Amino acid sequence: MAIKLHKGDLPAGLDFGATVAVDTETLGLVPRRDKLCVVQLSAGDGNAHIVQLDRAGYDCPNLKALMADPKVTKIFHFARFDVATIKHWLSVDTAPVYCTKIASRLTRTYTDKHGLKDLIKELLGVEINKQQQSSDWGAHMLSDAQKQYAAQDVLYLHEVKARLDQMLEREGRAGLARACFDFVAVRAALDLGGWTEEDVFAH
Repeated sequence: MAIKLHKGDLPAGLDFGATVAVDTETLGLVPRRDKLCVVQLSAGDGNAHIVQLDRAGYDCPNLKALMADPKVTKIFHFARFDVATIKHWLSVDTAPVYCTKIASRLTRTYTDKHGLKDLIKELLGVEINKQQQSSDWGAHMLSDAQKQYAAQDVLYLHEVKARLDQMLEREGRAGLARACFDFVAVRAALDLGGWTEEDVFAH
């Protein structure tokens, strides 16, 4: 496994293929308040690219172009948060997306454990370490532990997606999942607009 750190943006010409795993690290869990600090990506080849963003202006045209590229599917775990965060701080509509958390909820109805750690453990038999989940991602220098943590959150998403796709097809819910993925951008817009807790579909 190789972890490559990039300052400010992805290098020009870096090709992730038709599907890229993506995750974000922020200063907290409120997209409009807590700045986006790090975006990590993987092509599913066992390697991770970590972009440490310049929060002074978020000048990252290569990363923005990838997020908006309609020919590249972006795999997230809990896409709702990441898509909202990217929209707010990078001013980019991320599409198309695949969310492993949504796919898990539509297929693994026998459990209430849909976190990435639980998903990877059950589907792939791999234990990941989440100790750096609450750490200072705005630090000038990322620690080796932070880089390892950031990488592991994207390294397994392609494999997890493949397993969940099989389960979605088996249960006849692939179409429903695609509709949910397409709705993520709307859900993120509602969050950014102030309807985080309110169900606009409620009576």
